[in-house]
Amino acid sequence: MASAGNREDYFPKVEAKHGFPVEHWFDQLGMLDSDKYPDQISFLKNEHGFSQAHANAVVMFYRGSTSSSRYSSPDAYFESLNPPHRTLARAIFAALEQCHPDLELVIAWNQPMLRHGKDYVFGLSASTHHLSVNPFSKSVLDSMTNRLDGFDVLKHTFRIPLDWKVDSDFLCALVSARISEVDG
Repeated sequence: MASAGNREDYFPKVEAKHGFPVEHWFDQLGMLDSDKYPDQISFLKNEHGFSQAHANAVVMFYRGSTSSSRYSSPDAYFESLNPPHRTLARAIFAALEQCHPDLELVIAWNQPMLRHGKDYVFGLSASTHHLSVNPFSKSVLDSMTNRLDGFDVLKHTFRIPLDWKVDSDFLCALVSARISEVDG
């Protein structure tokens, strides 16, 4: 498994599985009639039996993206946000840190996430007009239905408007329910 988003971490397995140095695959991509990502991925998967992960690592590295990580830390993520998004996101995580100081704030999938051991218990992402929250559990989300009134609730997430006044009790209950589920 690749660490810290480094695409080169996949190369030894690609070389072992497909019998050629990764440079061979770069040459093959260079000879394609198309320089489009979907065509390059399809070529490696359909013509040479690559998995999606291996094809993506080779193609993206070939295209100049050596890492899948955009943010080196939660602070770097927060700093990339517009001021209203940044203020609300920081306030949400500050509230959660108060009631759950033992959780680890990490970047996963280029988003800030709270982790309990190896399990994610809370995630947040920014969109143009709102923040999306993911409790990583449909059953936890369903158990909070009475407290989600007024939010736009989707299948696994809910949207928080940028003018939302942080409800620490609600956020703490949401994360506590997910931790209880994880700890079983």
